[in-house]
Amino acid sequence: MELILILLFAYIIGSIPSALWVGKLFYKIDIREHGSGNLGGTNTFRVLGKKAGLAVTILDILKGTAATLLPLLPFFNETTVHPLILGVLAVIGHMYPLFASFKGGKAVATSGGVILAYNWPFFIIVLAAFFIVLKLTKMVSLTSMIVVVIALIYTVIYYFWTGDLYLMILIFFFGIFIFYRHRANISRIKAGTEPKVKWI
Repeated sequence: MELILILLFAYIIGSIPSALWVGKLFYKIDIREHGSGNLGGTNTFRVLGKKAGLAVTILDILKGTAATLLPLLPFFNETTVHPLILGVLAVIGHMYPLFASFKGGKAVATSGGVILAYNWPFFIIVLAAFFIVLKLTKMVSLTSMIVVVIALIYTVIYYFWTGDLYLMILIFFFGIFIFYRHRANISRIKAGTEPKVKWI
């Protein structure tokens, strides 16, 4: 029973539609009706501005972190489930949220939150790589895809150093999720019509 509950909680945490709730609560705007319609930090930055975008990005990161750390709660401390499985469920929840008609975001920030909880030095490396690549490309979508490839290369090396197969598998699946969710962006990048950020 505890196993079922912790898996369900991880998905529910991931399902919290930060962008939707921030938009409606503070701006009286349904962000799904503006910009790309995506429930994520990038569209929030574009539609609602820096403060809202930053808030949503942080909240989305924390969803992945919170779900991954669920086994630390006293109620779940005897549950034998790998924390990264909970992280994956949070990412799935973000992409297909229970509270937003199963139409969510692209899971980049939430994936980062899972990494933050599991291996914070790796998170710092990924975060630094993200901003460096974003500075060069000016496109969040392209940056996200490049960084997940960098992360996968890192985890392969890390696996031969530490034997952490779970982390390597996790990043592989995150890569699949992220590339799949960026299908439309890839088409726009090829066509030269992908929006670019101006704040970096």
